[in-house]
Amino acid sequence: MLYQEMRIKLVEILKLEGRIKTKKVEKAFLELPRENFVPDEIKKYAYADTPLQIGNGQTISAPHMVAIMVEELDIKIGQKILEIGTGSGYHAAIVSKLVGKKGHVYTIERFPSLAESSKKNLEKTGITNVTVVTGDGSEGLLKYAPYDIIYVTCAAPDIPKPLIEQLKNGGKLMIPVGRTICSLELIEKEENKLNYKDLGGCAFVPLVGKYGY
Repeated sequence: MLYQEMRIKLVEILKLEGRIKTKKVEKAFLELPRENFVPDEIKKYAYADTPLQIGNGQTISAPHMVAIMVEELDIKIGQKILEIGTGSGYHAAIVSKLVGKKGHVYTIERFPSLAESSKKNLEKTGITNVTVVTGDGSEGLLKYAPYDIIYVTCAAPDIPKPLIEQLKNGGKLMIPVGRTICSLELIEKEENKLNYKDLGGCAFVPLVGKYGY
């Protein structure tokens, strides 16, 4: 009951701050037990609006950043989505609620230990429409392309070309670009033309790989 009360309180704060704007995102946040996605020793901080260490120098993003990203992407039922940087699996789990049973989330994690733990986190939460893959996320995941949406949970020096190529026409790509202080970029692909929108400053761990740092 304590976690549920903390979850409700966090959602109310995110709504007041204007981070959560729609009923579908509010519902996803209320339904998903974030405590299932953080290490046991820091579960008491599961609903603090801050990034949390999950091992291998990686973090689970602050809830407000997850809310900002999913609201801006306007995720719809039935979409096929690629996530770069699985981490604990929490962000993918939120997105899985938004795409519903007819949609699917493919997510890439470069650390095998985190990929395995995220699979367990998703399984114990009863989520079946997320596929976790171990690999270099900066190269995307060609096997299941093209995607309606691709989003990246780590900062890149530039926008990796494979991610643009694996995006459907009419699709959206969201990625933090920069190093210490980065900007959250939203790119919409229309008939092979790219439209850019800067969503403001943010801080993320670096994307490591062929097209990363």
